[in-house]
Amino acid sequence: MSAGRIAGIDFGERRIGLALSDPLGIMAQPWETFPHRGAKTFQPLIEKLRSRDVTRIVVGLPKHMNGDEGEKALAARAFGETLAAQSGLPVDFVDERLTTSAAQQALIASNVPGAKKRALVDQIAATLILQTWMDLQKNKKRE
Repeated sequence: MSAGRIAGIDFGERRIGLALSDPLGIMAQPWETFPHRGAKTFQPLIEKLRSRDVTRIVVGLPKHMNGDEGEKALAARAFGETLAAQSGLPVDFVDERLTTSAAQQALIASNVPGAKKRALVDQIAATLILQTWMDLQKNKKRE
């Protein structure tokens, strides 16, 4: 893994959940929920990523349970590719099946009030996406 922080993104049509790694790229933590405003999203998002010294981005791909990529995965892939082109940062993709439901279950178990759940679920999902990617990288190094 490269030096610097890694950002995880849970891409959504209205909101984008963000997670951030520690500087060593070992542990992911929730960062914030960012509004998705179409093409106007990229520049403020890139500025936010640069403000935290992000050197790599991981975008979750919401695949179907059979592993196929549908419209949502294609939209996430297009978003990631545009983000890579505009930011100059490398973007990786990782399967995010069930991360949103896992995030919702974690928030339910934590008794988080309903108003906070909506914003937090995207951040928690982004954290799961990022942690999955980092764990996969660690496993690749062991092989």
